[in-house]
Order: sequence, then C-alpha cells, then structure tokens
Amino acid sequence: MTKTVKLRSLPGAEKRKPSMFWLLAGLILPVWSLMVRYRFTPDSKIPKSGPFILAPNHFSEIDPIAMGAAVWHLGRVPRFMAKESLFKVPVFGWMLRKSGQIPVERAGASRATGLDNPMSSASTLIESQGGVIVYPEGTLTRDPDLWPMRGKSGAVRLALESGVPLIPAAHWGTQELMPRYGKTIRPFPRKTIEVAIGEPMDMSEFAGRHVDQKLINEATKKLMNEITALLEGLRGETAPEERWDPAKHQQNETGRF
Repeated sequence: MTKTVKLRSLPGAEKRKPSMFWLLAGLILPVWSLMVRYRFTPDSKIPKSGPFILAPNHFSEIDPIAMGAAVWHLGRVPRFMAKESLFKVPVFGWMLRKSGQIPVERAGASRATGLDNPMSSASTLIESQGGVIVYPEGTLTRDPDLWPMRGKSGAVRLALESGVPLIPAAHWGTQELMPRYGKTIRPFPRKTIEVAIGEPMDMSEFAGRHVDQKLINEATKKLMNEITALLEGLRGETAPEERWDPAKHQQNETGRF
C-alpha cells in the first residue's frame, strides 16, 4: 500500500535556514511537479534532524533529481557527494558550496570503493548535520531488468567511519520519465514515482570488529539486500536470486555499456 502525495514544500528545520536550495527548489520543483507525482509507502520517513546517509537504487540518469525532490518533500535538504574539482568551476562551484553539496577528494587507491576519502566526507557530513544521498551501485545498474546490481562499498564505509545512520531506499518509475541512458525526457502523460524509505540499517553485528574487506563486503551485501527487498515491494515482483555482477558479464563498472 502506498500513499499518493503532491510535491510541495513541507516545513522543516533545514528549510527555515537560508539556502541556495530555496532558489533551486523554486526554479525546479514547479516544473518537476507537472511531470511527476509521488507515492510513498506509509512507513517512509527520514530523520527530522541530524546527519543521515540515504542509499537508493539507481537505474536512470534522472534519478538524482527524483530522489532529491523526494528528500526535500520529506522535510530535509538533499545533498550529494561531488568531485572536489567541480567546486573550483566558476559559478557552478559557488552554487555547489552554497547548496551544501559535499566535496570528495579524488584518491586513486580508493576509487574502487565508489566513495573517495570517507573520513573527510564523514567529517563534513557530521559538521553540517545534514543528510546525503549516496548511490551504493556507483553507477546505473547493468541488470537488464533494472534490479540493483552488485554494490560498491562507499556508502557502507562512510557509515562505519562516521557512525551516521545508513538508510536503504528504493524507487520505481523514473525509467518511464527517462529510460536508462535515454537522451530525452518523456514528461507527458504525468508519471508516478513510487518511493520506499526503509529503517536505518542495523549495524550492530559489525560493531567491535576490525573494519577489513571481509566486513565491508558483508555490510555492503546486507545493504543491497535491503534495497532490493524494498524494490520488490514497490514492483510486486521477486528479484533474481543472484545479483548482477558486471565483471561476470564482461561489462565495465562505469559509463555506458
């Protein structure tokens, strides 16, 4: 069962603070609401205050706008990780800083994790007391039926390093607005995006253990299982028993395929 909601600005502590997001929301949301309606599952909620990490599935290039608007609707300002170099671009970098996006330094040894320098990112997240959206797949899923594929460890590493709640999420419907790797948006007829926000992931089984690759893999698998279960509920279908692994299908981890 889901509840249909109109996209509107809800009161919230973050929204009462001056932010570049006020301008961006004022420009984007009216147009977005003409194209999209949301249906949230009844239990979908995010913390009213304090930092959090939201980890959704990813299958369309328009997903960040869809999830950003969903988080805004639920009363928080959405933030994303962005390469530090983008913050140096005139005007655009200023907008990133003013809208609370989090810079991530590029570090070669950690590129495979999907999130560079998690300690630096964790400090920024805690200091800002904000929430951030991190796609654990790192790119659009390669699964032919758009199920979540093998996850990367960035979201889990960030949560373990920071102690910030890690919240699995799933959405379905953006593929009707913009297909995977599509070049155009299909705004009409108006599309419905279904969203399920899970409970913060229970990390107690990992407490007190040395954070090594085995633990990271276990936690990442658990996260992807929870995201997949939420998506199964939205789709009313059962995901394949084996999660899609690009390496087993001779596919690149990033970029178009």
